Amino acid sequence: MAKPRQVAGGGRAVEVPPDRLAGWFDRFCARHEGAETTEVAERAVRVVAVDGAAATATVPFGPLEAPPGTFEGLVVDALLAHALVPRRIALVLVRLGGHSLGIARGGRVELSRTDRHLVQGRSAAGGWSQQRFARRRAGQARHALEDAAKDIFEVLLPRLSEVDAVVLGGDRRALGALARNRRLAPLFARAEPRVLEVGEPSRAVLEEAAVRALSVQVTLHDG
Repeated sequence: MAKPRQVAGGGRAVEVPPDRLAGWFDRFCARHEGAETTEVAERAVRVVAVDGAAATATVPFGPLEAPPGTFEGLVVDALLAHALVPRRIALVLVRLGGHSLGIARGGRVELSRTDRHLVQGRSAAGGWSQQRFARRRAGQARHALEDAAKDIFEVLLPRLSEVDAVVLGGDRRALGALARNRRLAPLFARAEPRVLEVGEPSRAVLEEAAVRALSVQVTLHDG
């Protein structure tokens, strides 16, 4: 389970594997004097504790098929069942320095393709030298994204009908540039809202992302 991280707007977010989610909510309730209410919606389940603390689980691979409303106590059975459904997922991890993509079932990578790219860092030089450097760097970045698009088109697009979801990770600007590629539109149309934060893409990072992609993100707010 990943360490908690601060999120915009306050609070802490943690990724909880599906098989640990029931125990996680039990421990949350034990620490905060029990659950007072649970608010169930298609995209989120919010548990409010007696002491005012709140845990909001973002429903992955939604919507959640459960009656919406506010209920007394801890009511997360529908969320637990939803999170535990076996899924085959297409993964796309992209940064300017490289990309790694593949298909995973049950958190295990079945096939993949990974590539590295040389994209130079920013230079502090000025004048014509800086402009030449910027043009060279822009060209390197463009070629890197073109290579990533090519691999996505060859590896994932033909198998898109075989997967249950698409999970992205890495640099949002790079992902945004790829999303504007019309050939890749069918894949990005199915992408989950959550973007995984990852380091430089590699096969090892892809394997870790395959496990994290199945997790449920829970955001905590103190009372």
